Amino acid sequence: MKCPFCGHDDDRVIDSRPADDGAAIRRRRECIGCGARFTTYEKVETLPLLVVKKDGTREPFNRDKILNGLLKACEKRPVSNDQLTELLSYVEGRVQSAPNREISSQDVGELVMQKLKEIDEVAYVRFASVYRQFKDVNSFLVELNEMLSKS
Repeated sequence: MKCPFCGHDDDRVIDSRPADDGAAIRRRRECIGCGARFTTYEKVETLPLLVVKKDGTREPFNRDKILNGLLKACEKRPVSNDQLTELLSYVEGRVQSAPNREISSQDVGELVMQKLKEIDEVAYVRFASVYRQFKDVNSFLVELNEMLSKS
């Protein structure tokens, strides 16, 4: 680490302690060249998780966007906030554990629908109608018939 005072690139660490609730390490250093003391912070470098949209654009993963869609789908349905929070945590955990830092919006939507189907089938169909962009009643019927055949 270069000394901010003299530019010498040799120092020794005097003290290390956690900072930012353990997300970083604060180090007190002393320059071997001039004896000045200075503080540095070390933290893990994280890359943002990006969602690749259908048109190829990328945007940061946003838990709130999923929550808003779920709230609309579950409106006037017997789905508790705890169930939604659990669903969001599941989806976010799966997305965060993806091997690379990009995931398609289609994969995110499928994860949401997979769990939502277990919680409430009506909310699932509502969410799927927007997510899969049902164009007409026949699109609904195809999805409903598929659900009924699996039951």
